[in-house]
Amino acid sequence: MPKFEATRRVAHTPEEMFRLVADVEAYPQFLPLCEALTVRSRKERDGRTILLADMSIGYKAIRETFTTQVLLKPDDNTIDVKYIDGPFKYLSNIWRFDPADGGGCEVHFFIDYEFKSRILGALMGTMFDRGFRMFSEAFEKRANVIYGARPA
Repeated sequence: MPKFEATRRVAHTPEEMFRLVADVEAYPQFLPLCEALTVRSRKERDGRTILLADMSIGYKAIRETFTTQVLLKPDDNTIDVKYIDGPFKYLSNIWRFDPADGGGCEVHFFIDYEFKSRILGALMGTMFDRGFRMFSEAFEKRANVIYGARPA
């Protein structure tokens, strides 16, 4: 039952980082392991957006696609991801963006998952762990491209 949790301070505002992470269609352009991402549906309700998305990940000869429900909560600067279908037994992912003292924000990233297949877990587990460790940095680099580099 791998879990990964990280907090990273960035020079960008919580709202900017929320918008960046919420732009899931852009992930294949910059996110490690992400080869494709398709939004199947998008619903607006009570100031929140619910996406149903398919993400294809790959490393060397291994490719997998999974479906998640992404709940965008801009008023709270949080994004909750719930697993729907694919190679996992379960997957839970939460992003939170809090204002930091002196400007910028604290990006909190949490993911908890387990593959259905022990073989797939053994093959992809190390690569997934490495990829998740690079996620925060990849989003910060993307924010610098989109919003301009700023001192942290």
